[in-house]
Amino acid sequence: MYFTKEISNLCKKSLFQLENVHYLNCAYMSPLSRSVEEAGIIGMQRKRIPTTLKRIDFFEDSEKIRQLFAKMICVPDPYQISIIPSISYGMAIIAKNTNFQRGQNIVVTSEEFPSNVYTWRRVCQEHGLTLKMVEPDKKLNNYGRQWNEKILEAIDKNTALVTLGHVHWTNGILFNLKEIGQRARECGAAFIIDGAQSVGALPLNVSEIQPDALFCPGYKWLMGPYANGVGYFGSRYLDGIPLEENWLNRYPHKSDSFQDLVVYRDEYRPKAIRYDVGEMSNFILMPMFVRALEQLMEWGIENIQTYCRNLVNDKFINQMGELGFLVAEEDSRASHLVGIRLPENIELEKLRSILDKNKIIVSIRGQSIRLAPNIYNDEDDMNAFVDALRQSRN
Repeated sequence: MYFTKEISNLCKKSLFQLENVHYLNCAYMSPLSRSVEEAGIIGMQRKRIPTTLKRIDFFEDSEKIRQLFAKMICVPDPYQISIIPSISYGMAIIAKNTNFQRGQNIVVTSEEFPSNVYTWRRVCQEHGLTLKMVEPDKKLNNYGRQWNEKILEAIDKNTALVTLGHVHWTNGILFNLKEIGQRARECGAAFIIDGAQSVGALPLNVSEIQPDALFCPGYKWLMGPYANGVGYFGSRYLDGIPLEENWLNRYPHKSDSFQDLVVYRDEYRPKAIRYDVGEMSNFILMPMFVRALEQLMEWGIENIQTYCRNLVNDKFINQMGELGFLVAEEDSRASHLVGIRLPENIELEKLRSILDKNKIIVSIRGQSIRLAPNIYNDEDDMNAFVDALRQSRN
């Protein structure tokens, strides 16, 4: 493979503890950088003695996260960002605050991640809606374009809600969110994005795409801890009812003391802050999440995608083809999450054994290998992966 000096200098492997392993599986879970790990250790040490915690510690990190994530997705107002624990939590908020009518439909992609399916199956059962799961024709060489077209065709005047990822979680197919969002708005449907497999590695401009909501877990491409996440809410949902009635989504954070907690208030904190999960002030996880987002902003999301594009380069794609493995064309996929379709005659257990023996960590989803490199990977990792595939064909 060919790596320019400029691209090689971007590699951040030294900032992670990834010795003696080829970790190409960020779509499953990112490793923690040394600085994010250190932030967690400091958080544990601080929680060790509760008297060191101040009132501002309940709010300061959440405000930093709102500002950092808003900047990352090009949102001018950080108060449109909430602190959530998971994608399913965000979807449940949308389900609670959407006015569904019997006979409507909800559009999702086939083989969608369960957290973006189960909520809508329940909604359809309870409200008499139809769940449209749009499936591509995988027999086509480049089914990504056709899949986008079928999604647009599935959205009609009876569509209540459209929800999908920017990148499909099993195969890396890239969806045209701008066109899909425009079609949803034309039909009066809510447009919800699952950003789990894109935000943090692929630039996304919310002001341009105009979704009604976007949700991201922290432990994948945002490179933060597990059980932390963020949600963006557009104007359609800024006056909604939260899932929880906790003191943090009502209590005015500029108060001088906690003694006024016994003065109960009916009004929520402004905009999306009302949707913050209870105990969002986690004194260990939140500093880790802050550092993870700071780190990404320092590196630059566009730089990360460019770096991954140089890992998954033409030479790599050609080598896949020569071995009988298929990769979607560049305009139909992202570079940080690549679905590599397996040949029909592949011995799957043999391939798994070779990957394990060589300490190459990837995910196999269905009949595809999900390759998910990031800025801590290098040419050696990619060469090791290609060599393993070559061995599986001998």
